[in-house]
Amino acid sequence: MNLVIALLSTRQFLTAERIRDSVAGYEDSASDEAFSRMFERDKGELRDLGIPLEVGPVGRYSSVEGYRINRDAYELPEIDLTDAESAAVAVAVQLWESPELAAAAEGALLKLRAAGVQLETVAAVASVPAVPARTRGSESALGKLLAAIDAGRAVRFEHRGVINEPYRMRDVEPWGVVTRFGRWYLVGHDRDRDAVRTFRLSRIGDDVTAYGPDNAVHKPEGTDLRGIVDAVTGTAPVSGSATVWVAEGRGRELRRIGTVVGAQSIGGRAGTVLELPVRSLNWLARLITGLGPDAVVFTPRELRDDVIERLRSVLDHTRVTA
Repeated sequence: MNLVIALLSTRQFLTAERIRDSVAGYEDSASDEAFSRMFERDKGELRDLGIPLEVGPVGRYSSVEGYRINRDAYELPEIDLTDAESAAVAVAVQLWESPELAAAAEGALLKLRAAGVQLETVAAVASVPAVPARTRGSESALGKLLAAIDAGRAVRFEHRGVINEPYRMRDVEPWGVVTRFGRWYLVGHDRDRDAVRTFRLSRIGDDVTAYGPDNAVHKPEGTDLRGIVDAVTGTAPVSGSATVWVAEGRGRELRRIGTVVGAQSIGGRAGTVLELPVRSLNWLARLITGLGPDAVVFTPRELRDDVIERLRSVLDHTRVTA
């Protein structure tokens, strides 16, 4: 850090001797050889960190080389995030629960705040809870998958389609990881089945093995990973609105996203009629089904039928005892 400060504070190139005399930490070098080793090590670390260390003559007519850091290349450009981008950063920081990932996320947040960027401008976003680890699967598996995607390598891992099924080995060319309603999915080409497949990360075993040469696996140009996940999970966006009755004091989530259009009593129970934006029929049907008798769908017909079918399925698989 002392070396960085010294090389940033001058526009001229500083010789190694001058750096040794003026930068704290080098004065204790036992010999010229010890200083040379220390200085070479520090220069290597600066370059590894991406700091633009320049070498040049210390004077117009001098052949002696010196060092400096190009301030224009070193300094960050002005950071101007929109509210949506700031919200995304705030959510990302809260997404990771492990100490390793939390440290990286919080470090990025600290740097942005130091640059004068206000990230928690939306109170609702700032209060978003972290995604539970069980929805994104093993942290070890996630890290290995992301590393393989970045390196362009194929992977082998154990996966089970249903939680109570045994694991089966999969051989996949990974294209990317997508989140959808709190769940994480790996999208790629399954070599054994010669088809595009999605794998929920929470159902992938810890032992993920990357193999093959680097840069051998590439996502096909124009591939929409999120569209693939939407099609498989039945969460493709749907436009329009739904009208739903919710019992008094119930359905907080529906009330949060909906607009009150009236009041009505059903079966002697007071309630509110809401108009809800429909972005995913599957997600909305699951949310309404979870309310049981506390919610009734009026429109659209396909949403009403879906909820009724789900409720009947729950009843068929529920054993009632006296």
